[in-house]
Amino acid sequence: MNYVRLGSSGLKISPLCLGCMGFGKGRMHGAWSLDEVESWPFFTRALGHGINFFDTADVYGEGASEALLGKFVRQLANRHQVVIATKFSSPMGKGPNDRGASRKRIMSAVDDSLRRLGTDYIDLYQLHRWDYETPFEETAEALNDLVRMGKVLYVGASSMHTWQFAKALAIQERNGWAKFISMQPQYNLVYREEEREMLPFCRDQGIGVIPWSPLARGFLAGNRHVTGGETARARNDAYARTLYFRENDFLIQQRLVKVAAASGITPMRLALAWVSSRPGITAPIIGATRLDQLDEALSALDLDLDSEVIAQLEAPYEPHPVLGHS
Repeated sequence: MNYVRLGSSGLKISPLCLGCMGFGKGRMHGAWSLDEVESWPFFTRALGHGINFFDTADVYGEGASEALLGKFVRQLANRHQVVIATKFSSPMGKGPNDRGASRKRIMSAVDDSLRRLGTDYIDLYQLHRWDYETPFEETAEALNDLVRMGKVLYVGASSMHTWQFAKALAIQERNGWAKFISMQPQYNLVYREEEREMLPFCRDQGIGVIPWSPLARGFLAGNRHVTGGETARARNDAYARTLYFRENDFLIQQRLVKVAAASGITPMRLALAWVSSRPGITAPIIGATRLDQLDEALSALDLDLDSEVIAQLEAPYEPHPVLGHS
């Protein structure tokens, strides 16, 4: 495994991140997520292949994902050899302060995540979504305090408008506070709107980019169709239908299948290799609920795409509405 720096920081991560949203039973993804016994082989396989980067969020499985990740790290790895990334701001209860990015929410959220993870620090603590009700100065100062306390080593962000991210970085810079070192945007063959501003901005600012949904929640793995799909997740992932399934998305999917067949590889491997090959991409976050999916993702790291294949894959794309920021 060839490890890479996350942005301009000194943090070294594997060029593939194992996303843990599907590990741990809870109301959020209960129809398709895996329990502890089912999840165990994914962590052993990932660690065995050199993956040291694991991404979760407090809201995944209402905390169950964090709890499983923490347990597996304690039992299977040296804590200081892995990079744990988690996120905050999504609703974790019915109370008015159980969501968002206020100082009160951040201080309670980080302690809850540390308890579930069973660790005394989080490597990368990420703002899951922009909080329109809290001044960013309040959010940024609280995050800086977590870094100074040693509860968090680095801070990052996810899915927001570029102007918001630029504003956030400017506020952090102006006050001498810990700055975001990473951005986690939605990016894949059927959703490329981040190419307009966010990806060039991150390259310019030395920000690491760790895309979520590089396979469009399975749409580009070939298991999503107009009527549903063949896997439990495909049949029960209602959120995916708000992001994908446009007519143009199916045209891109068909082109992917055609190019993959001509190249003698699977659509999943080709789609992930395309994301990894794009300028400024640091480490796509791959979710898996079958071991063969993880193996396919790992094999994509060794795939070099020539310019003709890239051009064929990109040709059908049409502009999309901005999605995934809320």
